[in-house]
Order: sequence, then C-alpha cells, then structure tokens
Amino acid sequence: MAEKNLSGIRVAILATDLFEESELVKPKEALDRAGAQTTVIAPHAGEIQAVQHDTKTQKIKVDQTLDEARFGDFDAVLLPGGALNADALRVERKAQQFVQEMDRAGKPIAVICHGPWLLISAGLARGRKLTSYHTIQDDLKNAGANWQDSEVVRDRNWVSSRQPSDLPAFNREVVSLFAEVSGAKVQSQGGPKSSEAA
Repeated sequence: MAEKNLSGIRVAILATDLFEESELVKPKEALDRAGAQTTVIAPHAGEIQAVQHDTKTQKIKVDQTLDEARFGDFDAVLLPGGALNADALRVERKAQQFVQEMDRAGKPIAVICHGPWLLISAGLARGRKLTSYHTIQDDLKNAGANWQDSEVVRDRNWVSSRQPSDLPAFNREVVSLFAEVSGAKVQSQGGPKSSEAA
C-alpha cells in the first residue's frame, strides 16, 4: 500500500469527551501517514478527553466545532468509539446531519466499536451491513442493520470494526476505502489516476 495515496483527502473525525483513545489516535495516525488531512470535530471547542476503557488518558485538540464544520469541506468521516463518547454524540443533531449528508453524497464513513450509535440515531443503519462492539449488536439489528461478528466489514461506502484489537485490519481497510476517493478526485480533476502498490 502506497504511503502517500491519500494526498488531498480531507477527513472529518467526529468525537467528544471520553472517546476510546486508540480508536481515534491510531486511525488518525494511519491517515496522516498516508497523506490525508485530518480534522477533529467536536460539539465544543478546546480539547476532548480520551480514555482507555474507563481510565482517563490524554486530551486531544479540537480543530473545529460541529457548529463550524461543513460536510462539503470533507471527503470522508471517521467515527471512533467509546461508549460515553458515542452515547453523547448520537443525540447531537448537527452530528446526525453531518453523517446524513456525507452518506447521501456517497462519501466514505469509517466507524468502530460504539460509533455506529450515531448512524442509528441518524436513521442510516437500515439495510446496511456492518459490525460493532458486541454489546450494541441488538441495537443495530433492531435498527434494521445486517450485523456481522467480523474484525472488519466493508459495505459500499462504509467500513466498520468491533474493538481496539481490530485496529490493524480496520486501519488497512479505512486507508484502502479512502484511497478510492483519492483516485476518483484525481480523475475528476483531469489528472492521472493514482496507482496502487500491491
């Protein structure tokens, strides 16, 4: 996989306090290494608190608030997990609208752990194939999703994983999915299609 195949791709990372640290930090690092421009978007300005399970760790700088963010400025979105993060974010109307508009435009959505709660509250889960942390599988099934117990699931413009131990597979698939957008952007701008290394 080419290291810089996401050059020019703008990725929104939607999160709030008490997100699962590795599920934001590790995918962000993978995206940054691949050349993407990542932007952390939260309901409030300043910083958001990370956790490892139930232990507070570092704080992450917020780049934009939900009030400031415009879905048209981004090519893809990442939704990290953490039960309290996801539970708080799912009731934010502007977060719901953001993922609704991204999905309507066919832009990639990467989601892990409890992150799919936002997709449920946004009314997007019905008929979609995805995975999540095992404790919310009933929520997804009840919302009409086709839930699978797999380390990573790809369904059209969505990619999902269950938990931090799935991050290596999740990160590979996220970069692969987002690279398809990168290639499409290059073509639409009249440049050569980016080649993918085997």
